Amino acid sequence: MNARRRRGVWSVIAIAAAALVLGVATTGLMAASGSFHRTGPASWRAQSARCSAPDAKGSAVDVTVWDMGRMMGGPNGPAPNNSRPGWHGMGMMRLTAHPVTIPEGTVTVRVVNAGTLTHEVVVLPLPTGRAAGERAIGSDGRVSETGSLGEASRTCGSGAGDGIAPGAAAWTTVTLRPGRYELLCNVRGHYAAGMYTELDVTR
Repeated sequence: MNARRRRGVWSVIAIAAAALVLGVATTGLMAASGSFHRTGPASWRAQSARCSAPDAKGSAVDVTVWDMGRMMGGPNGPAPNNSRPGWHGMGMMRLTAHPVTIPEGTVTVRVVNAGTLTHEVVVLPLPTGRAAGERAIGSDGRVSETGSLGEASRTCGSGAGDGIAPGAAAWTTVTLRPGRYELLCNVRGHYAAGMYTELDVTR
């Protein structure tokens, strides 16, 4: 093996060793900071400090809405032609609530947008025999909001607005009787992409 070839081999070995050391150090740092136990990227958590919801009136339901990446064609692109949850274009969307069972009465729904797109949360009663995610989707990519009991879509505020900006919070206070309800995002295409969950209200 000539000198030039030996230098090339040693260069490759040195680069590989440096990458290995960097990977081990990064993994150790993430483990020490608890990053593996968190629910989203650091950028999402940092953005959520933009504003926060106030103390709840009555029971509190904390909702997180998020997406991974951008939807193909943007948020105003073509609506999906199915009602199945999961991937829409290039982004996966989810809406989660905690707790999912609460007592009847006054309820404050507090929402944090941990994604990169604008979202909202609408509170709708669930018809008997129907599950969350089964509503008919119109040609505009949205579901009917007839019977809505409340909406959180005002960035850093209460009630209806123009949508919750990424990294911000919104909230709404509603009165719920015993029954089954659906919390959903009704921005064009988001319901079909999986942004809904059931909320049960007990006596």
